[in-house]
Amino acid sequence: MEDFRRTFLRLSKESGGEPQESVLTHLHEARGVAGTPAGSTRLDLSGHSLSTETCATLGRALSNDTALTEVVLSDCMLSEEGAKLLINGLCCNATVRFLDLKGNNLRGSGAEALGKLLVRNKTMRRLVLEWNALGMWDEAFSIFCEGLATNCSLAQLDLRNNQITHQGAAELAMVLKRNSVLQELDLRWNNIGLLGGRALLEGLQQNRSVIRLEMAGNNVPSDTIKALDQAIAHNADRMNTLRESRSKTQVLSKEIQILKDEKSRQYMNLMDTIDKQRDEMGRSSRNATLRLGQLQEALHERKSTVNSLTAKLHMSEAALALSEQKVQSLGEQLSRAQQDRAELKERQARDMQKEVEENTLREAKLHKDMQAVTERNHQLQHKVDELERRCKLQQEHVFELKQELTNSTAELKLRLAQTEERLDVEKRRSKQALVDLDALRQKEIDHVTRHLEDTERSMQERILKLEGQRIHLEEELSKVKAAGVAERAQAEEELGKVRAQVRLEEQQNLSSLEEKLRVLRQSRDESQHLCTQQKQTIADLHAKLGQHSVEMDAMKRRMDELQQDLSGKDQEKVAEVSRVRVELQEQIGHLQAERTAQGGLKEKISALEREIKVLSSNHREALLDKESEISSLLERLRMRDGEIQRMREDEAQRASALHSAILTYVQGSSMGHFSPKK
Repeated sequence: MEDFRRTFLRLSKESGGEPQESVLTHLHEARGVAGTPAGSTRLDLSGHSLSTETCATLGRALSNDTALTEVVLSDCMLSEEGAKLLINGLCCNATVRFLDLKGNNLRGSGAEALGKLLVRNKTMRRLVLEWNALGMWDEAFSIFCEGLATNCSLAQLDLRNNQITHQGAAELAMVLKRNSVLQELDLRWNNIGLLGGRALLEGLQQNRSVIRLEMAGNNVPSDTIKALDQAIAHNADRMNTLRESRSKTQVLSKEIQILKDEKSRQYMNLMDTIDKQRDEMGRSSRNATLRLGQLQEALHERKSTVNSLTAKLHMSEAALALSEQKVQSLGEQLSRAQQDRAELKERQARDMQKEVEENTLREAKLHKDMQAVTERNHQLQHKVDELERRCKLQQEHVFELKQELTNSTAELKLRLAQTEERLDVEKRRSKQALVDLDALRQKEIDHVTRHLEDTERSMQERILKLEGQRIHLEEELSKVKAAGVAERAQAEEELGKVRAQVRLEEQQNLSSLEEKLRVLRQSRDESQHLCTQQKQTIADLHAKLGQHSVEMDAMKRRMDELQQDLSGKDQEKVAEVSRVRVELQEQIGHLQAERTAQGGLKEKISALEREIKVLSSNHREALLDKESEISSLLERLRMRDGEIQRMREDEAQRASALHSAILTYVQGSSMGHFSPKK
């Protein structure tokens, strides 16, 4: 905020005026809250009456500012010129996201400036225009709507109490058909009516971005409002679905990035494996070299042995044959060892060369694949950037052509109106002149008798003046309004002079009546000739108008061709994006197939785990059943043991009872047997 204050003071001094005291006071007070995020990025001048010079300075300061994100200028009583300068300054700003122009009575030029702002500014997200009069002038409001249609950043627009009629609503409906960024639109307390409501409903049928529309206080029927609410609800649902799809796309992108990271890690692991293989090859080559050295040492030892044997051969002839055989055998062993060493060396060299070639081919293939993927990504990104740039250029060119078409149409209408007005004036003047001449002729038949030469001279002067006026009118047709007033006054003065002179000449020139009639008839013929020339001029203007209409048709056809080219570029862009999208979907399909395979393996693992759990639970249940059966069998065994014990006790009791009965019987029988003998 302090930087903005210094910039404002510097620009005020450069413009040669004194800065507005209330604005300086507010900026000085705003330094106290500049430590907060809102204080350092918000400029609030609501309620201050800003002059035109202050607006121009603020516009120049805001055009180069990079810190402010919110500008509040509500109820500042901005003039048309001041508002235009301020808004033109904001056209070059790239940081302001929120602009509040509530209650500033913006009309025609303000609406046009806002339209240019919306065309050029690409960062503003919210715009408040409550309590203005943007809808009073249809042409200015159409320019505003044209800028709004081409804007690609504004998401919230407040147009409450702006005197917008059903024609303005139709323009807004065209905006809704073309704009795909605007999300919230507030149109409360305007004059939209039934026709405007239907037009907005028709525009919403082709819009997919607006999720909030306020229409209270516009004399719109309830069924139309319900239809609008239903369309807004559809857009909100569609937006939610789009957000969900975007979130899913982000999740898939993250998963793809994770897979890419895994692939890169696998690549790094492969490179580590290759490095390890190289190290192993180096170690094997060192081992082979060491082995070769050992073989050479053994060879030297054998050579020394051969030398000793040769010395022994010279020392002893008896052992010559044996020594020669030993030398031959040692030579054969040496040759075999050399051959083995050469074969081993060649085999190792071939293996090493083969492994090096395989590693080189693998590395080259991996590098080639990586370079191809990187180059393809760069090409696709470059194509997307080029298509976006060409689309923006085509849109700007179309807007300029539409602006030129509007200006040329207005200029032609103005010229046609001026020409028709001039034609009516000349017709009235010629008719009045004819009537006056007829009256003068009737009077001069009775009274004019003398001074024919003076009258003829005066009429010739008048004819010369009329010819000069006609030439002057033909040369300055564009200035006919101002010249018409002067010519009318001059003609009235001349007519008064002529009437006075004729009245004097009526008393003096009665004798020259017939010659005067001839002169008057000649002047009437010249006036008729002047009328025919003016009619010819009007016909030429109509022909020019036809040529302009033909040019307008050609421009319309050119604009249609440009629109077709633009649609073709859009189709190419959509095709390219769809192709990239298809490739991405194919990659996603491969990844999903891998993931489904992994999911199938996981499901198999989980199924096996479930089977193991089921088997373990069945095993536990079987063990429990067996234990319960064992316990029941043990219980039955105990019961059987108890029954057997009771049966044994019963048998013992029965045996004891039988024994006692037998004893008693034996005793009784023995006593009965021995009693008679006594």
